[in-house]
Amino acid sequence: MQNSLFLKEPIVNILEGPIKSSNLSSQLIYGEKFKIIGKKNNYFKIKSSYDKYSGFIKKIDSYEKFNPTHKVGILKSRIYLGNKKKKSNRFLPFTSKIQILKRYKNFVMYEKDKWLKSKDIFPIQKKNTDFVKIFKSFLNCKYRWGGKTFEGIDCSALLQIFYKFNNNFFPRDTIDQVKLKKGVKSKKKFKKGDIIFWKGHVAICINTNDLIHAYGPKKKVVIMPIKKTVKLIKETAKLNVKKVIRM
Repeated sequence: MQNSLFLKEPIVNILEGPIKSSNLSSQLIYGEKFKIIGKKNNYFKIKSSYDKYSGFIKKIDSYEKFNPTHKVGILKSRIYLGNKKKKSNRFLPFTSKIQILKRYKNFVMYEKDKWLKSKDIFPIQKKNTDFVKIFKSFLNCKYRWGGKTFEGIDCSALLQIFYKFNNNFFPRDTIDQVKLKKGVKSKKKFKKGDIIFWKGHVAICINTNDLIHAYGPKKKVVIMPIKKTVKLIKETAKLNVKKVIRM
């Protein structure tokens, strides 16, 4: 099977099984490296290189020779087409990795006749430790199980995306995220940077009073009071806080 392939589409769904009706498991984002480890029913079984997440994708164009130099540092970067830089209705999502082929005024070309605004792009090694700013950029994005982008995102992806942008590993699912660092089972006073885990859910404290999360019942990314949210989840989902760790 082929190794070291890179996604050439803005977003591709990773499905649990090799059929169209299968549940969404996760997503690949432009420039993301993956391996094809099998094939079934005109679907490829793949494994992402970043978080070793596996699943099935439809057959897509991908390429082997790719040396990413930059990455998208905003929620979504509009794609412009041709010499006249015609505005398209497509975007590259946050953390997309690209190779700059050409520069022209305020634009960079990352594929033939495909351009992005240079202000949206940052060097591949650039870090942004302002996690509150990154998380807030996803405010009101719809909740989508398995989603990782402006089109829809789930709670664990919202957390993972910060670490991915900063070139650090972080697992895809809460069941693995909660094991990564030492923490405490409960807290009376929360601080900015506390990560709160429940079974199957995670939220991040943006100050001493509020948290942000991709919350299924609200169907979007929202900011909510910490203590009220802890109480709400206990009452509605019958779940207590499992663990609290630090960013």
